[in-house]
Amino acid sequence: MADASWLMAIALAACAPERPANTVFYASGADLQSINPLLTTHPLAKQVQRYVLFTTLVQLDTALRVTPYLARRWEWSDGNRTLRFDLADGVSWHDGTPTTADDVVFTLNAARDPATGYPRSSELSCVVSVTGRRLSVTLSFCRPMPGIPDVLTDLAILPFHLLKDVARHEMERAAFNDNPVGNGPYRFVEHVARRRWVFERNPAFPEALGGPPSLERLAIVVVDEPTTKLAGLVGGELDFAGIAPMHASVVARVAGRQVLDYPLLFSYGLVWNTSRRPFDDPRLRRAVTLALDRRQLIAAVLYGYAEEATGPVPASHPLAVTVPQIPFDRAGARALLDSLGYNEARRLSFTLSTVGSADNVLEQLIQAQLAAVGVDVRIRQLELGAFLAAAQGGARDYDALITGIPGDLALGYFAALFDSRRRQGPLQYAQFASAELDRALDRGDLAEAQRVVAREVPITFLYHARGVQGVNRRVRGVRMDLRGELASLHDWRLAMGNGQWTMGNAQ
Repeated sequence: MADASWLMAIALAACAPERPANTVFYASGADLQSINPLLTTHPLAKQVQRYVLFTTLVQLDTALRVTPYLARRWEWSDGNRTLRFDLADGVSWHDGTPTTADDVVFTLNAARDPATGYPRSSELSCVVSVTGRRLSVTLSFCRPMPGIPDVLTDLAILPFHLLKDVARHEMERAAFNDNPVGNGPYRFVEHVARRRWVFERNPAFPEALGGPPSLERLAIVVVDEPTTKLAGLVGGELDFAGIAPMHASVVARVAGRQVLDYPLLFSYGLVWNTSRRPFDDPRLRRAVTLALDRRQLIAAVLYGYAEEATGPVPASHPLAVTVPQIPFDRAGARALLDSLGYNEARRLSFTLSTVGSADNVLEQLIQAQLAAVGVDVRIRQLELGAFLAAAQGGARDYDALITGIPGDLALGYFAALFDSRRRQGPLQYAQFASAELDRALDRGDLAEAQRVVAREVPITFLYHARGVQGVNRRVRGVRMDLRGELASLHDWRLAMGNGQWTMGNAQ
């Protein structure tokens, strides 16, 4: 694990003459899990894959519209059942091998294969075939498609010539994962487990795809201790560090530092065990939801760095729709509870399971807010393994639990949360059966699915989180949004001064 001595080593190494001055140090709270796009769920690792080391077929612009990347053009045919991509010419893997249709066909077919275990494979379930020749790739679908699947903006393309002999079920153990070869704007330099990943500028990155980036090097530094991360940011050893909302005002007052906050696809909520009485009654779930003051929770716990959740999808999401709202209404909560037979003589009580820590402020505030309407909440703190066993085990041993839920731009997580027939992967929390929701998901009607979930309240969504990042002002051109913290990395540059040089000056 990284510590203060490692941060000091960074500072000293940065002063060494052989170390390029044009380097940005970016803190990560954990190692990147895997650099292989077929294996990764870690959010920062996925960003490193699609913005640093590799390329995706298409990418999203700041308005979240699909734009060309490795694929320069595309064309739909057969009533939107067939999609042909024309790939850019002149893109090479960092070992000099040209990037061709073989790489795309290999990557997509590996992602579709259950043996590989690609986390978003369900979003490719309607792909009937993937074929290609030289710089042309054709996808055939089982039904007309509304547009390019979001997964194609996320899944980075891998080199066929280096992975073709690896069995799909052995992908986790591929030698490539320790010494990856990409085709993106940065090349892999080194990985020291639980310490750092280092990437350097690819001077041959084609102009058609944006050309070589400005920064010479990017170092992803593993710093898992929040106070060490904060100290590194304030002291100048780190250029980027995610910070706790309570520290934002401190960082903002430090000369040469700024605080960026931006929307995240990460929502917090109370997940009800709807297979267990009394939470099988949507009226009761609604009553408890009415008693919760989300604004107070956001102000007290997150210092305002969150969006009040009125439903399962944040308003900034491109697929968000207006859903029935359940406002804070303490009198309404009491009245509804009373109509359901809960009063001073027969108080509603339940256990709220959470991952244990020394300071569960959010849970304690929820406990206090519900006590104000006559509901008794017992907080059950569990270590992570026990929490997941209770939440996701066959017995579903909980009344309610509080958890964060990572999302995606295609709402692919939505079905995994609520539809038992599709449920797979790490999001198996909500015990909720609804024929109405199933029909909406079967039709691909995600707007109606949002309305059903907001109306039935299998999860009381509390807030949609915002990222809070401390940034050294010497790094210019930084923009963070729903695409991620590294979305604008290609345009980052270092300001002149304090011994730092822009690429133009260095050249």
